[in-house]
Amino acid sequence: MRTQTPALAVLVKGWPRLSETFIAQELVALEEAGQPFEIWSLRHPTDKKTHPLHDRLQAPVHYLPEYLHDDPARVTHARERARALPGYGAAYQVWRADLRRDPSHNRIRRFGQACVLATELPPEVRGLYAHFLHTPSSVARYAAIMRGLPWSFSAHAKDIWTSPEWELREKLSSHSFGAAFGATCTGFGARHLQDLAEGTPVDLIYHGLDLGRFPPPPERPLRAPDAPFHMMSVGRLVEKKGFDRLIAALALLPQALDWHWTHIGGGGLGDLLQGMAEEAGISGRITWRGACDQPEVIAAMRAADLFVLPSRVAADGDRDGLPNVLMEAASQALPILSTPVSAIPEFIDSGTHGLLSDDAPEALAAAMLRLARAPEEAAQMAQAARARLRAEFGMSPGIARLNRRLTEMLEPAA
Repeated sequence: MRTQTPALAVLVKGWPRLSETFIAQELVALEEAGQPFEIWSLRHPTDKKTHPLHDRLQAPVHYLPEYLHDDPARVTHARERARALPGYGAAYQVWRADLRRDPSHNRIRRFGQACVLATELPPEVRGLYAHFLHTPSSVARYAAIMRGLPWSFSAHAKDIWTSPEWELREKLSSHSFGAAFGATCTGFGARHLQDLAEGTPVDLIYHGLDLGRFPPPPERPLRAPDAPFHMMSVGRLVEKKGFDRLIAALALLPQALDWHWTHIGGGGLGDLLQGMAEEAGISGRITWRGACDQPEVIAAMRAADLFVLPSRVAADGDRDGLPNVLMEAASQALPILSTPVSAIPEFIDSGTHGLLSDDAPEALAAAMLRLARAPEEAAQMAQAARARLRAEFGMSPGIARLNRRLTEMLEPAA
């Protein structure tokens, strides 16, 4: 049992969240590597299921007021106490400058949450680490300024590509209370942030995969080209996942192909996408399973013939980084069809480790048909992807590097 308050506070959007198992994987690994911390969450959980990783984490979890009106007495008390902190004036000036450029309720909420965080953090805390470079990092930054502490971040995808450049530059500048260091999970994102940084080092740290959490791949007898073809996808039903294009592509497959597609995941576009499938006359060949836990996802992967993730850039610039589900599919020797968005080509060389297609429905349909008709080629690419996963995308090197960075940040100044 932990008897001492950890020196590190980790800020997350919500805990636990099924769609962010990469965060749970990292935090469990950091804890097991000897880096104790507390979790501070901006939101309460909404998922009905959890991941086995969440049960392994020993860190205490605290919840900030999700909306300031949820607990006005707590927020008011924190604001009064925050004014006595040595860095409150500087934090207030930084926030006011941000508010002029972003006059939103969310910006006001960030400062209120930061006041609560700064006043409720134990005195033993010597640094903050935020997952995502947008809202969580803003709260961490304001609170860190108030308390005179260093802060750091891990950036992923949407937070990089939908944040305004002025805000990214300030969070990456040692001249404007920027982060002590940053980490991001793709070379594509790392290069972008490094180009914007002025004094903040940004490390490329792949999430990788803890292969010890996954069973060895099943024995997959070579499928006959004319046998039933079972495809599956895992991902939230949001624009950047491209499932609208995939449904249009499925409607183009020849009638003679005996195919079925299973989708796993929640999201706001469910009704729209199911309506598209009904209009296209293919709803009888689709199973919508909703949110599933990790054992259910792996079982579905082991029973499928192809994993499809047609990622694309959304209208607001949001996009995937390197989706962990691609590595999970590779761990089960499941052939992969995806698109060359962001960092996906960092893991998949098209034609070697899977196929990367344009996200036009015609191109996706052609790629699915190719893999259905060439099971031996698909199996070879799946084995190559698994070999690359084991050789280059293990979790341990990244965790070791991140742990060193955090430990250095928490060391008392000389």
